[in-house]
Amino acid sequence: MGAHFDWSDKRHWSPRAEPCGICDKPTNLRSDRGKPAHKVCAEAWTDQHAKPTDKS
Repeated sequence: MGAHFDWSDKRHWSPRAEPCGICDKPTNLRSDRGKPAHKVCAEAWTDQHAKPTDKS
């Protein structure tokens, strides 16, 4: 199962649109670190950069 972020808190919204740090399209959303990012972009990036899990 992929990453699923809960960005329902108002701190994830900014009245000013800025380029997404992943796809460069404008977004009003902000990551947990305050960086502009679409939620779906951040979730996909997290899935693509996840560390392999140890299955032993």
